[in-house]
Amino acid sequence: MLNSLYEKAIAMKGFIHDIDSETDVESQLDYKWFDRPIGESADEFIIAAGDGSFNKKKFLTVNFCAVGAESIIYDGRIKKIDDSDIFEIPHISFLDELLSNYMAIYELKCAIRSLREYDVDYYMFDGSILGDLLNAYPKGAKMPLKLKENIDDSLLAEFQHRLDVRHYGLVFPSIRDDFKLVDLPKKENTNIVDETNLHLASIEKIILLNEILQFRKKIISISKTSSDNELFHWNIPDIAFLDKFTKKQGMSIIKYREVHQSAAFPFFNDFFKKLTFTVFYVRFQDNKNVLKVELPYKATKEEVFEIIRKINVLSVQGYPYLLNKAHNDVVITDRNMKELLKIAKIYETTNREVMSW
Repeated sequence: MLNSLYEKAIAMKGFIHDIDSETDVESQLDYKWFDRPIGESADEFIIAAGDGSFNKKKFLTVNFCAVGAESIIYDGRIKKIDDSDIFEIPHISFLDELLSNYMAIYELKCAIRSLREYDVDYYMFDGSILGDLLNAYPKGAKMPLKLKENIDDSLLAEFQHRLDVRHYGLVFPSIRDDFKLVDLPKKENTNIVDETNLHLASIEKIILLNEILQFRKKIISISKTSSDNELFHWNIPDIAFLDKFTKKQGMSIIKYREVHQSAAFPFFNDFFKKLTFTVFYVRFQDNKNVLKVELPYKATKEEVFEIIRKINVLSVQGYPYLLNKAHNDVVITDRNMKELLKIAKIYETTNREVMSW
């Protein structure tokens, strides 16, 4: 079988076409990308960064899942905040979406604690808050009827009260149980508990996004990858176009994007819909990767230039050191999962052991 795959790979050689060699790349880049030195800010400031991770191990009857997040604060010294948990979750089609929401909640709570407890001037997220807002609703499952009937101001007040009291972990499970938001599952819908969990986790995330965006002048989202192509309108992402055709330190033009075209939010709809994001691309060091940067407000050119100079102060090899450290600290590897399973003394078969006979 492998031999036939090798033959198909040979036949496929060159199938992924490069951009047409006749394309006038220079004209595409004109007024959209500028080679320029970034420089470093001489100001004193406290900066922080955070990232999250999740992993899972599939067994015959259940999934063993681990989720965590970490924030690193630099005020002359490195300080850390972290939060994590392990869960058993049944086999559901939307497992990754559920775990992604859990991870986002942990990330946001660590970020909020950093901003409040350490008087942080700038906080860097790995990823896109704009993307979180534009994709705030679960895609893997419909909202259960009982939850839909109970999305009101009393539910919001209960979330806010419990989030004020508990600054770590997930609060929605206790709300789900206290508000009796899950009917006993019927045979035709045995996933109703996890569908409720998915939507409640999304609501908790939306409430936390509202909270973090009260600090929006301090928030910086940084992405190494992006599918957006609004700058060049090619069939490849803008970030890939810039990585391929530019090499020098520099930045793109600044674009503004609004949230108002997204679907209605269950809470804080007017606030979210009025937000404007500042979006641009930057390379901090020659021949290193281009990064996408988002600011959750309408920033002037002067504000943008000052922010990238501040990010550059603690950048190593063209990437913010604190973000890189947070990622390396928090990533949950397959080896980590094996260690967690061993500590928890979980040895249930995965039904793949037979493959090694």
